[in-house]
Amino acid sequence: MAFAVRPRFDWRLRTRTLELGPRTLVMGVINVTPDSFSDGGQFLDSRAALTQAFKMLDEGADLLDLGGESTRPGSRPITEEEEQARVLPVLRAILTARPDAVISIDTYHAETARLAVEAGAEIVNDVSGHLWDAEMAAACGELGCGCVLTHTRGRPQEWRALPALTAEEVVPLVMGDLRSRTDAALATGIAREAIVLDPGFGFGKRLDENLPLLAHLDQLHALGFPVLAGVSRKSFLRTPRNPCAPSQTASPSEVGMVVDHLTTAANTAAILAGAHILRVHEVAPTRASAALADRILEDN
Repeated sequence: MAFAVRPRFDWRLRTRTLELGPRTLVMGVINVTPDSFSDGGQFLDSRAALTQAFKMLDEGADLLDLGGESTRPGSRPITEEEEQARVLPVLRAILTARPDAVISIDTYHAETARLAVEAGAEIVNDVSGHLWDAEMAAACGELGCGCVLTHTRGRPQEWRALPALTAEEVVPLVMGDLRSRTDAALATGIAREAIVLDPGFGFGKRLDENLPLLAHLDQLHALGFPVLAGVSRKSFLRTPRNPCAPSQTASPSEVGMVVDHLTTAANTAAILAGAHILRVHEVAPTRASAALADRILEDN
C-alpha cells in the first residue's frame, strides 16, 4: 500500500529554523485554563503547568503549545488581560529553566501574541487563522515569528448551530478557506517559510464531518505548506457511530484510556497522510507511534 509522500520544508521561526518532513514533530499541549475540553483546570495553577511542560520536554516534545483561553464548543471568551495573566508567567518560567525550548503561543489576540513573542515564544498558533483580530496578521509579520494558520468555521459559541456538511463538502471547504487565509497572510508581509497549516479538526466541523478531512489530509499538500494535525482527544473520535468508542457506562478512567488509544490511531493515520506536526496531550506514546509511522513512510 502506498501512503502520502511528505514534502520537506524548512519552517522559519523567530530565531531558528526547524526541518519538517524527515520525521514527525510532536507539539505538546499545555492549557492554562479552567475549562478546556480535555484537561481544563489541571494546569491552571502555574506550578502544575510548569511540571507538565518539563515532563513533556523530557519525554521528547519538540515544541510546546501554551494557551490561556479555551476554544471548546460553547466556551466563554475571556479578556486579553486575563489570558496574558495566565500564560506569560508560565512562558517566562519555562524559558528561564529550559532556554532552548521552542514555545508556541495559542492565541487569537494580537496583543497577547506580541507580548508572548517578546517574552521568547517562537510561534503564534491562531485558531482563527487571523480572522478574529484584524491586527493579528500584521503583528505576526512584524514579529517575524512562525505562524500556524488554523481553519475554523464560525466561532465556538456558534458551532453547535452550524448547518451540517456533507462528506463531499468538507475538504474543498477547508482547502478553499485555507488558501484565502494564506493569501491574506502573505499579503501582509508574513514570509511563506513561516507558515504551517492546520485543517482545524473539530473547529466548526462536527463529529463524523472530521473523518473525510483525516482520510484526505494529503490533499492539503497541494496548497504548498507544511501540515499540522490536532486530532488529540477530539470528540469525533468518540462518536456513537464509531464501534470502538467508549461505552456510555464506562468509568472516566476507562473513557480516557479508550480515547487515548483512538488518538494514537488517528495520529498514525495523520502521519501516513502526510502530517508534519502532531499537536497532542500525551507526548511519550505519540513519539513511539510516530517513530513507527515515520519508518513506514521511509519505506513507502
